[in-house]
Amino acid sequence: MKIIMLGAPGAGKGTQAKRIAEKYGIPHISTGDIFRANIKEGTELGQKAKTYMDQGLLVPDDLVVDLVVDRLGQDDCTRGYVLDGFPRTIPQAESLDAALAKLGEKMEYAIDVDVPDENIVNRMGGRRACVGCGATYHVVFNPTKVEGICDACGEKLILRDDDKPETVQKRLTVYHQQTQPLIDYYNNAGILKSVDGTMEMDDVFDAIVKILGE
Repeated sequence: MKIIMLGAPGAGKGTQAKRIAEKYGIPHISTGDIFRANIKEGTELGQKAKTYMDQGLLVPDDLVVDLVVDRLGQDDCTRGYVLDGFPRTIPQAESLDAALAKLGEKMEYAIDVDVPDENIVNRMGGRRACVGCGATYHVVFNPTKVEGICDACGEKLILRDDDKPETVQKRLTVYHQQTQPLIDYYNNAGILKSVDGTMEMDDVFDAIVKILGE
């Protein structure tokens, strides 16, 4: 079961990806985790990625694909995986498909968690992050027991810069320019499935399970 999660920032695809991984016993893979693991382990690919990241530059597509394909070759991926946050662009998607084809494999599902921009701006504006442990909450959907205080460690919560409405709007603009075309790409490939991301989280998950099967 090889799955790609699509959706705008704040659509909730990361949350759903974790739940899919848990239910089906497959790894939840994000490029951020891959970068961190390779850098920590000092791998050749990790060192290459670090040279770009240290300069504040984006890691080139070919290197990102190499890192992802290397991760997909590990033993825990034999039954499948769920990719979260990758690919982000058509060139990345094409490179991933080409790399998988060499292994005699291909993606099976691209699940788009569809949420209108207006909902996302409102949703992300309510997110709060702990300055201590990094735990995240939401003032409406996942509030803390004591307002403004982290349940886990007792530190205060903040509205992160990247959750402020003006920043969210910029991120959505970039998403529509770069990542939205992936919807058409995977639709043309015949593997795109869309779910209504404005529903309750459990309902979104139920809709995904219907697509993937029990």
